[in-house]
Amino acid sequence: MNPHWLLRAKRWAQHPPSWKRIKLVFAVIGFCILLYVIERTVGWPDWLTPNNMRHGI
Repeated sequence: MNPHWLLRAKRWAQHPPSWKRIKLVFAVIGFCILLYVIERTVGWPDWLTPNNMRHGI
């Protein structure tokens, strides 16, 4: 493990983030999971699929 990350973890343990930031992070993660579940159950929309895909560029 990089020593920079250990120092960062030490600072984070001494000064934890606020409850607002924790809620924000969990909300973003929840939104991403929701989008993933919707995409897996409903499927990829046709209007987001490119019409002309050029390979080999």
